Amino acid sequence: MAADTLPLAGRPFPLGAHPEAGGVRFAVCAPPAEAVEVCLLDDDGGEERVELIERTFGVWHGLIPGVTPGRRYGYRVHGPYDPSRGLRSNPAKVLLDPYARRVSGSLTSLDDALGYVDDPMHGPPSAVDSLGSVPLAVVTAPGGPDTGVKPDVPYEEVVVYELHVRGFTRLHPDVPAHQRGTYLGLAHPAVVEHLVRLGVTTVELLPVHAFQTEPALIKNGRENYWGYSPLSYFAPHPAYASEPGREVEEFRTMVAALHAVGIEVLLDVVFNHTCEGGPDGPTLSLRGFDAPGYYMHVVGGGTFDITGCGNTVESGTPSVIRLVTDSLRYWAGELGVDGFRFDLASTLGRPGGGGFDRDSALLTAITTDPLLSRCKLIAEPWDATGEGYRVGDFGVQWAEWNGRYRDTVRDFWRGHTGVRDLAYRLSGSSDLYADDLRRPWQSVNFVTAHDGFTLRDLVSYDHKHNEANGEDNRDGTDDNRSWNCGVEGETTDPDVLELRARQARNLFATLLLSTGTPMITAGDEQWRTQSGNNNAYCLDDETSWVSWKPDPTAESMLAFARRVIALRAESPALRQPEFFDGRTTPSGKPDLVWFRHDGEEMAETDWFDEHRRFLGMWIDGSTALSHDREGGVVSDDSWLLLLNASPDGIPTTLPPAEYGTTYEPVLDTTTHDGTPPSPTPLPSGATFTLPSRALLLLRVPA
Repeated sequence: MAADTLPLAGRPFPLGAHPEAGGVRFAVCAPPAEAVEVCLLDDDGGEERVELIERTFGVWHGLIPGVTPGRRYGYRVHGPYDPSRGLRSNPAKVLLDPYARRVSGSLTSLDDALGYVDDPMHGPPSAVDSLGSVPLAVVTAPGGPDTGVKPDVPYEEVVVYELHVRGFTRLHPDVPAHQRGTYLGLAHPAVVEHLVRLGVTTVELLPVHAFQTEPALIKNGRENYWGYSPLSYFAPHPAYASEPGREVEEFRTMVAALHAVGIEVLLDVVFNHTCEGGPDGPTLSLRGFDAPGYYMHVVGGGTFDITGCGNTVESGTPSVIRLVTDSLRYWAGELGVDGFRFDLASTLGRPGGGGFDRDSALLTAITTDPLLSRCKLIAEPWDATGEGYRVGDFGVQWAEWNGRYRDTVRDFWRGHTGVRDLAYRLSGSSDLYADDLRRPWQSVNFVTAHDGFTLRDLVSYDHKHNEANGEDNRDGTDDNRSWNCGVEGETTDPDVLELRARQARNLFATLLLSTGTPMITAGDEQWRTQSGNNNAYCLDDETSWVSWKPDPTAESMLAFARRVIALRAESPALRQPEFFDGRTTPSGKPDLVWFRHDGEEMAETDWFDEHRRFLGMWIDGSTALSHDREGGVVSDDSWLLLLNASPDGIPTTLPPAEYGTTYEPVLDTTTHDGTPPSPTPLPSGATFTLPSRALLLLRVPA
């Protein structure tokens, strides 16, 4: 094809590179541009430039004959370069298509990718050609392996398992070496079997959008491991493919393997910022097409940063709304994904950086989309500012990571709070979600996540130990609400080790027995440690990888986790889809009653005793308001949950006979796997000592 060949006009939508009519139709949104060239690369790196001469609605488009899938390409954009207005067109910089389905290569020279000379706000545009130093897009044909039937697990049954695709299988002995740390590694039968036996229903993958390590880490010789530095919102991260260039096919195969056993796939998506960073960062994609159309800016051309990552995606523009919703539809439609967790989701409701609006254009576009409205939508309801902390404030279709749940449960078990707030968290956080038509399962409860201590470290460290990150231990939160049980870090003291294991079981059992949607962090059930590092985002090593080595404590914790998750699955009353409201049930008792240690109901003054470390929760199972998969109403036995966070054993009296004549011990955190020391039922009114720092669950037969 001659370099001066003019493409056919084509159409502006859909955006991206689409094989059709004996060639490929290219379409990219760049309203400020004066000219746009498609740069076609051959196998030896030679470049052919074809100018797109059609512009419709700010979209430059054309169909180039003879181009086939597998061809690498980029764009060069000619237009205004005026940093004072945020405009940074620079044809010397080859740009990645924002709609690229595959990405080839990575940023190899930060200097070559900078769009400016000396000063990003006042210096002239750089004339250095970035070709050869930046990632390129690859023309990709649609289709691939079938992703199977979506499990569509009812929210009231969901148990989320948050994992990192690479770190989860990097050390797995049963996975072939070349598949460890890949999409196919997660699809391996031994890995899938672990998830099934554990009992989780839904995996939530840390970012799998193609990402690029940010400049600050590159300069320090480090890399972004977690993936919260997105480069492309359509392309699966290529490094997670066992065979280069097959990431789309392998991702689809992974989804199919999980769907085949009834496990859903959620993606952690990062639409709040990109890897281009602030004005001093590289020009790789969005910045070169239309920086003001994609990023928040302040007067004078600087970026407005409410993410703490150098830039913030401008959620109020048509270009961004289209980009985000097109991306979500692609993953949910063509790639079979079941839902999404939105990182720093508050930014999506703050167009222009203003106050939060749950009905903002982007949030509304997501929830009213015919396909996306059927997906599970989970918000991380905060950003890097005080205005962005919005736990409980998202719209009716949104579930939320409940940070208040995490903080309260951690504080209770380390003995730093009373039981008033704990009662709200155990019963579904009605104070946060009941007043706006939401349901208890829209509270995604968690005590650990990728960001922060692991469960083992939460009970082993009072302070973070992030020296390995190279930031002099300044990074990561200091608000860990953890307790080391008497010794900081590793120890051989058997009493400390036993207490730590018990505290971990207390936290885990509380999570699974609370009303709401529980989220587990991968490896917690196998006693994973990061040696006190609470921000291992840049450590792609054994610090972050899940260990599969046999270990007595890990085996006990795994057995305990399986037992609790199975107990929740079998007991509808412990995962109710409606809030408790004091209603009278068919058994004649209220749906929920709170008890003191003496068997008496909690009085109003008891809730304000901040030194109270005991709480009893009686749940009537005759009206659990749950349904089976066919929609029929199901009932259950009743339950009594007893929690003692005191350092002392507490004489405990069971409720009177009107609540049940027998109480069968079902779960006891004082034993390694949760099996009660004695299964002998206890009569109503019986008195016994609930050991220090212990949780006991008793079944009250209907």
